[in-house]
Amino acid sequence: MNDFSRTYSGAGSLDMSVDAGLRKFMLGVYNKMGLGLLLSAVLAYVTTSVPAVTDILFVLRGYDQGGNAVYGRTLLGTIIAFSPLILLLGSGFIMRSPSKSGANLLYWAVVALIGAGLGIWGLNYTGESVARVFVITAVAFGGMSLFGYTTKRNMTGMGSFLIMGVIGLVVAMVVNIFIGSSLLMMGISILGVLIFAGLTAYDTQRLKLTYYQMQGDGAAMSVATSFGALNLYLNFINMFQFLMMLFGSRD
Repeated sequence: MNDFSRTYSGAGSLDMSVDAGLRKFMLGVYNKMGLGLLLSAVLAYVTTSVPAVTDILFVLRGYDQGGNAVYGRTLLGTIIAFSPLILLLGSGFIMRSPSKSGANLLYWAVVALIGAGLGIWGLNYTGESVARVFVITAVAFGGMSLFGYTTKRNMTGMGSFLIMGVIGLVVAMVVNIFIGSSLLMMGISILGVLIFAGLTAYDTQRLKLTYYQMQGDGAAMSVATSFGALNLYLNFINMFQFLMMLFGSRD
């Protein structure tokens, strides 16, 4: 999602011995990502359980055939939903040489905004199905990240293919806004899960290689920790949302 975390020269062997420095770096990334998910969960809970906040961000659109309430977003809720994308795109132009504080600010701003927007799932689906899908996402994410960390296969060539897949998903989702095809939405959701699962493995391996390229540069590692956590966080959230479309229950 940004030059620092998506682009590097890519040299070096994938057959690397495990060392304490790499473990510490990766744990820093995962810990930050975990804290981000926790903050998002708290904010999502607040937006669904505090009526004053819910009314500002979401609006009742009607009821489905089963009599379940269907919520949409207010104007403010829509702005919050699209704000992370604007921040990420803007950071690619503004943060050419990101600092530790700048990378941290971007990470927590994106996490907070996404967390506030996630309340829509809690309103439209049962708490049980949200919890179930979260566990499924966590297992899938953990497995793909472990694969990316341990595999000796160079996954560099997958990068362009996966990013093109993300662009294709966005285009298909925009088209489906006008078509309204449930079958197309199911296909988009399945592809979305597969693409972001692949990106999880890909980004994990890139983080591992980036650590060796930084050669102990503390400032660079601090920035890489934030951007690495951001990439993995976004992969997790996107997997979760596509899985909710497939397995979420309203009843």
